[in-house]
Amino acid sequence: MKTDFGSLCLKVMSFNIRYGLAEDGINRWDNRKPLVLDRIRAFEPDLLGLQECRDDAQAAYLKTNLPDYHFHGVRRGGEGETALEMAPALYRNPRFRVGRSGHFWLSDTPEIPGSQSWDSLFPRTATWAELEDRETGRLVVFLNTHFDFRPVSIEKSAQLLRRWIERTVPERPVILTGDFNAGKNSAAYRHLTGDGLLLDAYRQAHPTGSDEATFHAYGQPGQLAPIDWLLVSEHFAVVEAGIDRYHEGSLFPSDHYPVTAVLEWRT
Repeated sequence: MKTDFGSLCLKVMSFNIRYGLAEDGINRWDNRKPLVLDRIRAFEPDLLGLQECRDDAQAAYLKTNLPDYHFHGVRRGGEGETALEMAPALYRNPRFRVGRSGHFWLSDTPEIPGSQSWDSLFPRTATWAELEDRETGRLVVFLNTHFDFRPVSIEKSAQLLRRWIERTVPERPVILTGDFNAGKNSAAYRHLTGDGLLLDAYRQAHPTGSDEATFHAYGQPGQLAPIDWLLVSEHFAVVEAGIDRYHEGSLFPSDHYPVTAVLEWRT
């Protein structure tokens, strides 16, 4: 998958890696973690948004084996084992200088850690960083998230993200990655892409929207759904976008396929 796109392009990946304690038989974490690492290294993203990454041995494995990346994440909180899950943003240290950064929760009280609203099953977070590209001197805001399953929470979370972008980083270049637990005919998708606020990188490269499913439940055709998105502001032109469907027989890196994009700054 490695291709030389030139030093001024940005390579971005969104990847739900499936939480490490899941009882997934052959696809349990210890079996598939080398494939997760392999797919990241195959694309070599400058910016990497992960979902369902637990702040335990799972995160430690990635930090140890991806030493060129700064790992920026926070536990989502709440009760039980799921409290350790994160939606971390990773960025290549040699490429970026870090400016402002932070986290907020997808709720009516986003500044309160572990807060929940809108009938959400779990607390959910958004992680962001304002980065200076050493190659171009330009600033980009990188935002990564993982929405809840509940329909009301999905729509309200999208509205919250849109307000945050418009209020906190107006007119700034933005790249948003995430597992949104919703398809592209949803109100959440319209909230984030409406009026050209953000553009769907995959559909910029593949206007028909065909073959864009990312969730696959370890190769189950009946479960396919396009719920992982990579959205960008109009500051970027999409050179290439794809979905990495690599697997080794019945062993998959995750129950989601990673989404990738190569972006070029517009003049």
